[in-house]
Amino acid sequence: MEVMNKNDFTIIAFSPFGSGLSGGDRIFIELARQFSAQKILTNIYTWNAGVLMCKKLSLQESQYCRIKSYNMSPWCNLGFFICYLYRICFSIYFALFLYKPSEKVPQKIFYSASDFLMDVLPAVILKWRFHNSKWVGTFYLTAPNPFKGFRESGGLQFPSLHSIVYYFSQKVVYFLLKKQADFIFVTSEPDTNKFPLHKTEGKTFVIQGGVDLEYINKWKTKIGKQKKVYDGIFMGRFHEQKGVLELIDIWKKVIGTIPNAKLVMIGDGPLWEEVKNKIDKNGLRNNILLTGYLLDGEEKYKIFSQSKLFLHPALYDSGGMSAAEAMAWDIPAIAFDLEALKSYYPQGVMKVPFGDLDAFAMGVIRLLDNKKDYFELQQSAKQLIETTWDWKQRVNRLLVVIKKKNLLYT
Repeated sequence: MEVMNKNDFTIIAFSPFGSGLSGGDRIFIELARQFSAQKILTNIYTWNAGVLMCKKLSLQESQYCRIKSYNMSPWCNLGFFICYLYRICFSIYFALFLYKPSEKVPQKIFYSASDFLMDVLPAVILKWRFHNSKWVGTFYLTAPNPFKGFRESGGLQFPSLHSIVYYFSQKVVYFLLKKQADFIFVTSEPDTNKFPLHKTEGKTFVIQGGVDLEYINKWKTKIGKQKKVYDGIFMGRFHEQKGVLELIDIWKKVIGTIPNAKLVMIGDGPLWEEVKNKIDKNGLRNNILLTGYLLDGEEKYKIFSQSKLFLHPALYDSGGMSAAEAMAWDIPAIAFDLEALKSYYPQGVMKVPFGDLDAFAMGVIRLLDNKKDYFELQQSAKQLIETTWDWKQRVNRLLVVIKKKNLLYT
């Protein structure tokens, strides 16, 4: 494929924050990796945290991948809300002055890496400024009702300021997406129904994310077969959405039947200290290992190769890519029966009733004890990943779709 001379793919990613890696972060980085590998000129506009995300996933600048970073200090050293507001303000300024009025700008595809205002507003402004350009928006997770929190079902709770801001700011984003976006990425099939006009016109795409099977298979060969050390593995942000505190209760139930069962938890986030304290309080230090965030590479992949079962206790999710990465290592999964997972993981995942910690623990015990059930789930997980989750296959399908919609011209 020749380098694009009529347009390029411009990623706006001012939303990354902190050391955790969201699904949206991984998607924009992998899109940049795959597009640039196919000689599609890809520009990423981000800030310090976004550059750190790129480095974590080994995305480097090249002839076809350019990363422009803006320094947000000292404002982003003054706490979450100051940094949040500053990034919104800066993103508007960025969009108004990215190109000089006299500068000749080729057709561009502006991709907002998240559904946060600091990524969406500049994309809208740039589309207004350059009428021959297109906006590809993203809607990866519906903000929960602040009175319910990050649970697919359950009782009411007192809302936090953060949840209120998130909920109402996404209402603005949702309106802009429906009115202005030329194409919309979502991560699960049910979410396409939120954009009926776009869906009818074939302008939605279920991206889901993916797994670089070629890269992982190289690591499998390098690491070789490892002895199973961990009965369970979790990987994700330590956030209430991911059910990390409930996971500790689940594992306590598991060791009631399998006393020496070991769980490894990879990741970090706002609930890190609370998770750590709960482990200590329940006397589970010998049964649960916290590693912190791990980069793709030998340490992380060695743990995957030493693990038997992936635990995905998310209480509110649009799908989640971590389970798919585990499946690429021949690890089946267990999760609560969330609506998004029905289309996201139609096989390879044992699903238990939402919020039923006893059922989750019993499912873990059953899969660890019953070799036949485990093997069948393992094989279905492997088949799912190999047939539908490879990043290269996903991007190739995406390119076919968006070229049909005249978003890219080669």
